[in-house]
Amino acid sequence: MASDPLSETLQALADPTRRAILARLAEGEATVNDLAKPFPISLPAISRHLKVLEQAGLISRGRDAQWRPCRLEPQALRRVDDWLEMYRRFWSERFDTMDAYLDALKKKGDAP
Repeated sequence: MASDPLSETLQALADPTRRAILARLAEGEATVNDLAKPFPISLPAISRHLKVLEQAGLISRGRDAQWRPCRLEPQALRRVDDWLEMYRRFWSERFDTMDAYLDALKKKGDAP
């Protein structure tokens, strides 16, 4: 795995199965068996995906008798959102500049 938390999170999110697991956990806690149901892969493969998600801090596993329910831990997603915010601001500023330029062109075209 990567050495920094953001890289670990992005690597964990790179897999579509792990993203689907996170989407399911956004609805609420689930057991490993519940999480495995929609996938055509083995239970050990699901467990490996869960281990990657857990190591990245995206999920946690509790204890409830013999069950180990999994839950989403949104703090790790905050790292990604914080990192993306810089790019949101960049593109927003660029689009604002483009809008101003297009408005200036329209006004120039309207002038006699």
